[in-house]
Formats: sequence, C-alpha cells, structure tokens
Amino acid sequence: MKRPLVAISGALTLTVPLAVFGTAEAAATTVTAGISDAANRRLPASEFPLGVPGVPKSKHKSAFPGVDLFTLRHGSSTDGYTVTVLINGKDSGSAQAAVETAAAVEAAGLTPGIQRYVRPSVADYPGTTSHMVRVGLWPLKKKAAAEKVVKQLKEAGIASRVDYLGDDGFKTTGPWNVQVVMIDPRRFRGTYQATLGRYTGKRETTSAMAKRAGAVAAVNGGFFSIHAPRAYSGDPTGISVVGGRLLSEAVPGRTAIVLRGRSARITELDSVVMAKAPDGSTARVTGVNRLPAQEELILYTEDLGTKTPRDQGVEAIIDDQGTIVKVRTAGGAVPRGTRVLHGTGAFADWLWSVAWQGRVMRISTKVVDLRTGRRIALTPNTHILGGGVGILRNGRQYITAAADGMASTHMILRRHPRTLAGVTKSGTLILATVDGRAPGVTVGASMIEAARLMRWLGARNAINLDGGGSSTMVVNNKVINAPSDGAERPVGDALLILPR
Repeated sequence: MKRPLVAISGALTLTVPLAVFGTAEAAATTVTAGISDAANRRLPASEFPLGVPGVPKSKHKSAFPGVDLFTLRHGSSTDGYTVTVLINGKDSGSAQAAVETAAAVEAAGLTPGIQRYVRPSVADYPGTTSHMVRVGLWPLKKKAAAEKVVKQLKEAGIASRVDYLGDDGFKTTGPWNVQVVMIDPRRFRGTYQATLGRYTGKRETTSAMAKRAGAVAAVNGGFFSIHAPRAYSGDPTGISVVGGRLLSEAVPGRTAIVLRGRSARITELDSVVMAKAPDGSTARVTGVNRLPAQEELILYTEDLGTKTPRDQGVEAIIDDQGTIVKVRTAGGAVPRGTRVLHGTGAFADWLWSVAWQGRVMRISTKVVDLRTGRRIALTPNTHILGGGVGILRNGRQYITAAADGMASTHMILRRHPRTLAGVTKSGTLILATVDGRAPGVTVGASMIEAARLMRWLGARNAINLDGGGSSTMVVNNKVINAPSDGAERPVGDALLILPR
C-alpha cells in the first residue's frame, strides 16, 4: 500500500501525476489491548496510540481533590496543503466520476491526481471505497500557492478548495494537543451535573455555564440545533435531563451519558412522554422544548426562555397540579409554574376537543435504558446529557455513527477538534478535548482515533460529544484548550463537575 500524502518535502510541486496520490486507507483497528484502567494522578505508561510510536510529553496538575488535569502533546508536523476538486459538488465520488473530473482539470491546464481511499466500516455503518481528485502539493508555509490554483480552477468553472492533509484522517505524524480531566470518585466528594444554561433554546459558552454553577471543571455537551431560529438554536438534538426534569426528548437508540451524584454511565436511551386528557384519551408527546413539525404534540416547560411558536396550532396551559388553566391559539409565554402542550395538525384538533379548562391533563414521563430495558428514575440528582456518538462499548471500539446521526465520511474519518467522555471499569470519569483545525499545531482526531485515545486513557465505555468549534474544556474558570473558532463558541449544554 502506498503511503498517502502526509510527508511534505521542501520541493514546490504545482502538479502531481495521477499515480503519486495512490491509495489511502484508514485502519479499522478494533482497540482491545492496553491498560485496564487509568491509575490515579498519572497517564498510561504505554506509547501514545496515534501517530509515530512514543510516549507523549505531558504535564499534570491537581485541579481539585480527586480531579486531575493532564495536558499532552505528541508528534510533529509533516503535513502540507493540496487542492481538492469537488466531484458533483462533493469531496469524493466514484472512480468514473473522478476520471471525468480529472479530465476537466487537465483541460483547464493543470495536472490532477486521483486518490483512492477506504473509509472503514463502523459498528452500524458499512465502509466504502471512494476517490478524490487533487491538484498540487505544497509545504505548510506555501498555502497561498494552493489558493492561486483554486482561483485558476474557479475561472475555468471548476469548484475546488484548499485542503490541509492533516485533516484527511489518513496516516499522519500529528501533532496532537490533548487536555484530559480524570475524576476519581474515591477521592472526589462533589457531583456531576448537566446544564442547558439559563434557557433550553439559548446558547451560552461553556465557561459562562461553569462559572454560574461554581464548577471546578466543565466541557461542552452534545450536538444542538445550531441552524434553528436563534431562540431555539441551543436545543439539544438528543435527550437532556437536568435535575430529574426532561427538557429535551431522546432520539431512540442514541448514546447518552447518565449522571447521578458522582457516578456516570454511558448507554443508549429512549424517552416516552404521554398526555392523558380529561376524557381518557391519550396522545404521545413527540417533542420537548423544540419547534414542531406539521403533525406534532410538543411540550414546553418554563425553561424554554422564549415564547412558543406562533403557528396554526393550539395550546393548553397546564399548572403543576395538572389542571388546565387556559386553552389558546399558539404563540405565547410559558407562565411560571406551568407547562404548555402545543398541538399542530390533528393534534391541534385533539387539544381543542379534549382540553377542558379546569379539568386535569395528566402528563407522564419515563426514560428507558435500552441496554438493560430498565426505567431510569428521574430524581432531583439525575442528569442526562444526550452527547452524540458512542465510540467505545465494554472496552472495544463500537462507533454508532448511523444511530447517532453522524454517518458520513466527514464526521467519521476526517479529523476535527473533539470533546470526549468516558468511564473506566472502576468508575473514574474521563473528560478529554483534542484540539484541531490548526495546521502545524494540532490536527484533531477522527472518530476512530478518538476511540483509540479513550481506550488508551483507560475508558471502558466512551462517547464523542459535540466537537469542532464547540470543543471547550474549562478548569477553575479558565478555558484551557484552544477552541478552533479562535474564541469560545456558545453551545447548547455542558457537563459540569461541581465541588459539592
């Protein structure tokens, strides 16, 4: 197998023949070997699982009794830049489509290369072979030369972009900048919590949420509805439970982290919310604190922090005893001490016919652990963070990209900044951020590499939280990683380590 383009020489090559790019493969290694648990106050003594063999440079600091902070650096920069030509608007395509695209590039006066690569299969998503068309190869300091080629291709009507080769997900020498917090429940006397900030739809920075709660450490939480209207853009795309209150519904089968006191568990969940009307009829609530579709029954809590949507729906305002205090057309505040059932389509008709003012509308909520089939008690110290993609299960790589809505080469194989959470056999909670999108400084990680990293750190079960510009770690009110946006991004939720 020919090595993919990761080692850049000093030569300035503006054109690369087809054969140079060869075949790039990303290893689908199942990570089972290694340490069984991360020892207190130290990192594994074995070699770093990414890049060239070697033990990473690291620093240790006690952030709080039972809370240890490690910063790691490993590898060196040998990657440079190339130009990736889009194939029918995408990064890659079939062999035939790549040949046709390469021919168009040649007609524009440039010599392209076709790079075949294999994206390995994960637990619930099959692998695939695909092809990229690329032009040129430049050292790290010659990005401007690549940008000139993009401009030349654009003038010829060909879409392309500059790509840093370290982002590909193929072999690389790094470097990696990693921050790790380990919380040993035998020494730590505080608690773990999830938070959505001040309101469910309003995004806030991780540091703001951590400071308000008095957290000694925190990381950003799961994926959120960033493209939704501003008032709803912080809504988690999976389950959220804060203090025993369901504030965002589960997507059945998606991975989550369940926090109770100073225990943490990673599993797959479902949530069921039912509304029972005064006439005895029932309807399933399909969403919590999010925008409705045309035929849905949505529950809004006072945590919403904005008015409910003004659409063609109907709403029933219900007090904390279950009494229907008002029925109205959709769009309005959620009064303190109430919840609002919002129906659209047939559910609007149902509410008009059964929501009788002064009568009782009973709303029941349950959350089920799909691994055990058992119901999770929603007590005041129960917190659940919807997270994102499961990457380790029972000590083995088990990436659930399809179930967790991230089944693409971009999300699985390409390197991005990552926020990760894992639990060891002895119950130690591991939080990690991998900085990325900083060519020559730190390359991030693919999901496969994230699984290898968490296994190396001692996790038995692990989850990939939201990443990219969202990846943030806060320790003692200081952001200690380097968010790739250049500044801390407001996010939907956060995982907090509290001293009490």
